[in-house]
Formats: sequence, C-alpha cells, structure tokens
Amino acid sequence: MNMNLPLVIRIMGYAGLIPFVGLGLSVQFADSPNDLIALESLVAYGAVIASFLGALHWGACFRTIGQNTRNRWLDHSVWIWGVVPALVSWLAIHIYIPLALLLLAITLIVQRLIDQNTYQYYFANAETAKAFLSMRTHLTLVASFCMAWAGITTLLRNY
Repeated sequence: MNMNLPLVIRIMGYAGLIPFVGLGLSVQFADSPNDLIALESLVAYGAVIASFLGALHWGACFRTIGQNTRNRWLDHSVWIWGVVPALVSWLAIHIYIPLALLLLAITLIVQRLIDQNTYQYYFANAETAKAFLSMRTHLTLVASFCMAWAGITTLLRNY
C-alpha cells in the first residue's frame, strides 16, 4: 500500500469495500428473501459509488470554471464524463438486477481506465496521482468482482 496518501483517505477508501464484500457474500449465502434484499442493496450501493466517482471530476474542475485552459478535457469533456456514470447508474437501478450488477461492474472498470488518463490534471504531483490510482485499482477490482460474481451466480441460479 502506498503511503503517499493520507491515512484517512486510505481507511475510508478501503472501508468503502465493506458493503460490496458483505452484500456479495449475502447474495450467495443468505436465505430468501435476505438474498434478494442483498441483491437490491448491492445494485444501489454500486450505483452510488459509480455516481460518486463521476462527481469527483466535477469537484476537481470547479477551480477552472471561467478559465480557458485550452485543454479539451478540462474545458468540456470533464463535465460530460462527470455525469455519464450517474446516468448509467440510474439505468441500472431500473433493469433486471443481475444485468444491472454486470453493467455497474463494467462501469467501474471503464471509469478506472478513463481516470488513468484524466487524474493527472487534478493532482498537484505525479506521485500522489499514482498512489491514488493504485488504490483506485484495488478498490475497482474488488468492487467489480463482487458485483460481477453476484450478478453471474444469480443469473446461473435462475436458469
């Protein structure tokens, strides 16, 4: 674990995995209807996290409002990309739950891939950006695995 991030960021980041892991396990091992409640909760939490990660872009770029940075990402794309995960999340909470979980898992992975090329604009130094992206990779892998696992096993169980 990289020590370039403040402890509170690392603790809160990894603590955010508790619902993914706990709900993923509940989907597998809880009796009905608790397994269904866990499925719904996992979709809701995945949607919240995907939306939160999109909103980080808006928060990071408020300082550039009114400035012409001559940077397409900061001037235009960041505002669009910051909303896309919320729209995908909204869709996810309205579709068949196992497919919603797969959609959200893919969304988190796509977000991480895009963020790899965008976070460089938000951090004061490259070392901190690298540390944050390393943590984001760990968080994304665990969260996406939990949602994909729950979605796939539920699909297989229903057929």
